[in-house]
Amino acid sequence: IYEINKYFYSAKTLLSGRISTLKDETGAIFIDRDPSLFAPILNFLRTKELHPRSIEVHLLMHEAEFYGITPLVRKLQLCDELDRSSCGNVLFNGYLPPAGTNRDRVITCGRTPVHGGPCGARGKGPCEEDCHGGESPVSDPGMVRIVCGHHNWIAVAYAQFVVCYRVKESTGWQQVFTSPRLDWVIDRVALNAKVMGGSLGDNDKMVAVASGTEIILWAICPDGNGSEIGVFSLNVPVEALFFVGNQLIATSHTGKVGVWNAVTKHWQNQDVVPINSYDTAGSFLILGCNNGSIYYIDVQKFPLRMKDNDLLVTELYRDPTEDAITALSVYLTPKTSDSGNWIEIAYGTSSGTVRVIVQHPETVGSGPQLFQTFSVHRSPVTKIMLSEKHLISVCADNNHVRTWTVTRFRGMISTQPGSTPLTSFKILSLDDIDGHGGCAAGTEIGPYGERDEQQVFIQRVVPDTDKLYVRLSSNGKRVCEVRSVDGTSITAFVVHECEGSSRIGSRPRRYLFSGHSNGSIQMWDLTTAMEIAGKVDIKALGGPTEEELLELLDQCDLALTRTPDMSPAASLTHSSRNSMCRYTHLRPHADQSLQNRGMKNHRYRTGFLSSETYCSLYSKYVFFLTQLMSRTHDILIQLFENLESEDAKKSKY
Repeated sequence: IYEINKYFYSAKTLLSGRISTLKDETGAIFIDRDPSLFAPILNFLRTKELHPRSIEVHLLMHEAEFYGITPLVRKLQLCDELDRSSCGNVLFNGYLPPAGTNRDRVITCGRTPVHGGPCGARGKGPCEEDCHGGESPVSDPGMVRIVCGHHNWIAVAYAQFVVCYRVKESTGWQQVFTSPRLDWVIDRVALNAKVMGGSLGDNDKMVAVASGTEIILWAICPDGNGSEIGVFSLNVPVEALFFVGNQLIATSHTGKVGVWNAVTKHWQNQDVVPINSYDTAGSFLILGCNNGSIYYIDVQKFPLRMKDNDLLVTELYRDPTEDAITALSVYLTPKTSDSGNWIEIAYGTSSGTVRVIVQHPETVGSGPQLFQTFSVHRSPVTKIMLSEKHLISVCADNNHVRTWTVTRFRGMISTQPGSTPLTSFKILSLDDIDGHGGCAAGTEIGPYGERDEQQVFIQRVVPDTDKLYVRLSSNGKRVCEVRSVDGTSITAFVVHECEGSSRIGSRPRRYLFSGHSNGSIQMWDLTTAMEIAGKVDIKALGGPTEEELLELLDQCDLALTRTPDMSPAASLTHSSRNSMCRYTHLRPHADQSLQNRGMKNHRYRTGFLSSETYCSLYSKYVFFLTQLMSRTHDILIQLFENLESEDAKKSKY
């Protein structure tokens, strides 16, 4: 509460009564605002001079906007944008404007999926239609949902179409292929920019998208023209879509695996045990299942059982406690290329256990041997990474990360001195319950990077933000932070290495690609960021500080959603990305939608109030009570005066 002399309160007429005020018996005016913020504003109204008094510019700017003092707002905006540029900082590497889509043909999900060759039962007509790389501009393509990369190509998935870009040293990034518009929303995308063996003839690129149970696959010619290979169905929702060599793989947690063979042009569905995780190693697809077993399929050889023509699925290892395998990571050691028998696998379970198993050349007949066990998580392990120097695990407790150093001898994991604990930290990332902040497939935290290099996590704290934090996966320290150059929210991101030039000595460079709510793509040079971080001593700064977190949460409503049943059975029917405890970002009017979903008993509202906000609310509360008591007193006096008799007064009282 701030007391001001009448002489200086001529500003009230200027502000048109927007400030809550109250006069006492002496005529002094009390203003319901924070004094530390109001003092420099009052001084500006009196003297036209600004003295911030060590107050943060953006807080003062918000207060000036509340009063509607345009000259002051403009000055403060200029100060706030002094260090910001529409060209970004030294890490900013490029900008791709929102793409257009080819509206000439619409693919509907009513088409019959094919299970044979490229034309299947539909005949040759639809297969001969080309998807041209040229654009038919759309006013608003919508937000970017997913970005993925392979070699010097990236695929950008919007809600109803996908666009492919290619980079060359001489020409930079160019839009090469645009798919027809689909009538369903894309949930998954996969890209193969290097089809080996010429199995597609002149077409040496493939891109696939999935939505629900349907998958559509295109072949892309060198000139950018594309042709549809086929539309396939997994018969259950597709939860992972990727290439292993030339083969397209689709999986679902229900236990379905779909494989499209590039040689035979044949699509085949296979039923296995419900799947919780997967990884690839060479031509092998490794599956972690909810019965505690790890299976593998050699998709390159595409072996089929003679009796029923099914895929040959082989059990590799069974967990001692038979907990569900919720995360997998396969590391091929240098010895693998010589003998083909030395494989290291790290996996996490639904009980939070982390194990490392090793396949030695001398143990080929008996299978992998259990090497190490860590019981440091109390929630299911959702991600795991075994690299050359580190073992990294992430659990469902708000992305809690544990890391260990890995000791190797001649490239192979060693027990002397063995894996030792390195660090523990969290990658806090809030989800949008309404899906406005992008889809889960486009906002994976990582870790990203080659296994023989330093890997990174990408942290997006809240869905509606223009800022990302890049953190080392080994210790959680902050490498850099990137902010959208145009202020738009980041809805998707991925880290990808693009091949360098053909010059001798050039190496691939690592980039962070961010997709935005306006459909644009922005690129950031992480190779330079890592080099800068390596030259200077990285501060103990990791993710956002408390002040940064409160600033990010300024416009958010939070709900803490807990899964009431913590038994292993709860994780059997969900993929590893579903957490047992996660924060959910709520948009306005989201409470009713939560109640409709039966989550009312598991929602806890959480608020974050600054001291300024608290003081303002408290003063308004006191003012309201004062007015209420005064009004109540007047009403009672008037009531008693209108009563005619004492009996009536008593009965009324």
